[in-house]
Amino acid sequence: MSTDTANHDHHSHDEGGAHGSLKGYLIGFGLSVVLTAIPFWLVMADVIANPTTAAFVILGLALVQIVVHMVYFLHMNPKSEGGWSMMALIFTLILVVITLTGSIWVMYHLNNNMMPMSPGVTSAAP
Repeated sequence: MSTDTANHDHHSHDEGGAHGSLKGYLIGFGLSVVLTAIPFWLVMADVIANPTTAAFVILGLALVQIVVHMVYFLHMNPKSEGGWSMMALIFTLILVVITLTGSIWVMYHLNNNMMPMSPGVTSAAP
């Protein structure tokens, strides 16, 4: 068997995308723990007085944690699987945003249009 034929029999693991290492998993785990502990501490210690600000800080940390999970555990990057996994993620996010926005819009309008009339009011028109 020639060396050319022998070299074609070996397959590289790099072709299928990035695989995780113990160091990468430990970094992801550490970041996940920290990104979970910080919002927990913020809420339990009542560090932020304004509830709106607290909600935005917690949601921001949640988004960071989602990115950490995608990078360190799902190994998603623009180069993995020729970019198709990133395109699938973007498509999924667009569908989720459309679904959530549409649902909130429908619920808002149902709430406004289906409210019972006050006593003494005979028509909904002004």
